[in-house]
Amino acid sequence: MKLFTTGEVAKILNLPGSRIRSFVRAGFLKPGRGKKKSLQFTFQDVLFLKTAKGLLDSRVPSKNIIRMLLSLKRQLPGDQHLSSVKIYADNRRVIAWDGKARWQPDSGQFLFNFDARAVVQNLNAPITPAKPQASKLSAQHWFDLAVELEESSVKEAQRAYHMALEQDAKMADAHLNLGKLYHDLGELKKAEAHYRAAAESAPKDPAPKFNLGVLLEDARQIQAARCAYQEAVELDPSFADAHYNLALLCESLNEKAEAVAHFRAARKLYLDK
Repeated sequence: MKLFTTGEVAKILNLPGSRIRSFVRAGFLKPGRGKKKSLQFTFQDVLFLKTAKGLLDSRVPSKNIIRMLLSLKRQLPGDQHLSSVKIYADNRRVIAWDGKARWQPDSGQFLFNFDARAVVQNLNAPITPAKPQASKLSAQHWFDLAVELEESSVKEAQRAYHMALEQDAKMADAHLNLGKLYHDLGELKKAEAHYRAAAESAPKDPAPKFNLGVLLEDARQIQAARCAYQEAVELDPSFADAHYNLALLCESLNEKAEAVAHFRAARKLYLDK
């Protein structure tokens, strides 16, 4: 079996050696070692790194790629290599596809294979609370529709999530997804409000706390972000992504012992999946 050195992979993919080694440190790849302890990559490893480079070329931030790949690894069977799944950027989202189903690695949210715009047209009613026909639809119906609309129209998806919340103001998943849409658009205040509403509606769910941590980190509110990640970990000690992000924050704060502890926890959870 042909094996490739770090230099060869860097040349083939036009990818910096430092970036390749960062994926190894994160635990995505487990290359062999040569006689001089140099890294040796398989063809599968090269395919995986090609995918990661494609996401970088699509201007997906490197920290987001690492976070999404950690989530994706948790979602796959233990013996399935990440290179077996096609991962690509679709406008503002990253999509994973295994030949049968499509989903978003960061949320685990599955995407159906039908045209949501056509569904809206078939309803023969605009997405507005003023129409009697719209008010007859359940919160779950609006939520499912909003998930599909995310792929074709963010604006319509936002309206559908708002309609779901009109039917059920405490629908945590609707608050969470709507917060993510606003977050991706850079509307941090609106996103934060919905993340906090999701956390209040589902106090035992670590996801709203995790997303809030990401947002607060983006807003440079480092200590607040740290608290949010810590709360996510307390709610779910097996939440590898929260451990990983918390480790990075602790490292940035020069709290090395705590950073190492969370890096170890994340790596163990990741490898055990």
